[in-house]
Amino acid sequence: MKIIGRQYLGVQPVYDIGLGQDHNFVLDCGAIAANCFNKSHSTAYGYVTYQTAYLKANYPVEYMAALLTANSGDQDKVQKYISTCLSMGIRVEPPDINRSSINFTTRDKTILFGLSAVRNLGSGAIETILAARDEDGSFQSLADLCMRVDARSVNRRALEALVHCGAFDHLEPNRNQLVQDLGLIMDWVQSRARDRAIGQGNLFDLLSMNGESGAGSAAAYDMAPKAPPVPDLPQKEKLRLEKELLGFYISDHPLKAVQESARLLAPINLGELHRWHDATSVSAIAMISSIKPVTTKKGDRMAVIQIEDLTGRAEAVIFPKSYEWVKDYLIPDQRVMMWAKVDRRDEQVQLIVETMEPVESVKMVLVDLQPQQAANINEQHRLRTLIQAQIHDAAKAKVPVVAIVHSAYGRQFVRFGLQFRVMDEQSTVQSLLESGFQARVTPLDS
Repeated sequence: MKIIGRQYLGVQPVYDIGLGQDHNFVLDCGAIAANCFNKSHSTAYGYVTYQTAYLKANYPVEYMAALLTANSGDQDKVQKYISTCLSMGIRVEPPDINRSSINFTTRDKTILFGLSAVRNLGSGAIETILAARDEDGSFQSLADLCMRVDARSVNRRALEALVHCGAFDHLEPNRNQLVQDLGLIMDWVQSRARDRAIGQGNLFDLLSMNGESGAGSAAAYDMAPKAPPVPDLPQKEKLRLEKELLGFYISDHPLKAVQESARLLAPINLGELHRWHDATSVSAIAMISSIKPVTTKKGDRMAVIQIEDLTGRAEAVIFPKSYEWVKDYLIPDQRVMMWAKVDRRDEQVQLIVETMEPVESVKMVLVDLQPQQAANINEQHRLRTLIQAQIHDAAKAKVPVVAIVHSAYGRQFVRFGLQFRVMDEQSTVQSLLESGFQARVTPLDS
């Protein structure tokens, strides 16, 4: 049914029409309107939309924390909303043993991950930890926590999870040291518990019994054994464990270092892949999450990989012809730049990979332009002609070209389109320099 005209009738009463089953309304003109929604229904939707927009505009941190909590069971949505938080300037922090609650909460204009998001940490362990914190205040160290909670509720697996996800970082940033200390501390706590059970409490227990609980407790956990000093885990390993336990990179992300370059060279976000039309050629900078090798009926090798960036995740298919070119780069946690086509199939959107290479290998040609150059039509035409002369085979031209326009107010990056990618960065720079343009080759991760 198509609306061909409207007429204002002023304020009119409207009514909800309740029917026991689906029904078709036959209009005077003979047309059939199936399952119509009346004005009161659309008004309710409009009012809810207004409330949502109001909360997001005026209470952004609280609104996003509630949104993350409501969707905490859907990792794709949580990753999307974390990306939204970053774009809004809202920091999302890892769980904190002294500040986090069960769900996502707000603290000083930031959002804290809830303890319920930590894998290997059950509801019983969370309740025990929060009860101990509410009763005697913040934990002063890993040993302090071990002394104040029941080891049957908060076991070693749960404590290691808290360490690796960053929950103790405000107390001791060296996560590897805490893991090495943990076994010694747990044995020490159990030994003290056995001594108290048979009436052989030590001096610190006596101080605590005499009403000096604060001093006694502090002295006790200060005496807890520690392993020999060890260096912290490499950043890559810390992030891997963090993602394993939380499902996301929170304290940092391997792609953050190339975030600005990624916006220039690969403007698509995986979280918005559904907006692109079928068969569209795109480039993406992402990280390989997992790899599923596949052998075709003909015996050819191919692969289906899961990729992710700061905004979301997607599936990418590498058919046999492309597989032979990129197989050496198919490594979990590898950061890659890929050239692919959007494929819509079975109501899903995926990428068909044509080629890829590690981010560390990607280079781009930077051309420095003054404002008068950038505004001069003749200079624009000359620059385009020089670049196009470097494209002998469009299918193999993968090196992007980016212009930097300098002015008194700063500099602006201008990305040339896919049709201006060149085959060889060195010869392109040489040609530009010989023609009077300032150009250079820059690695993507510089």
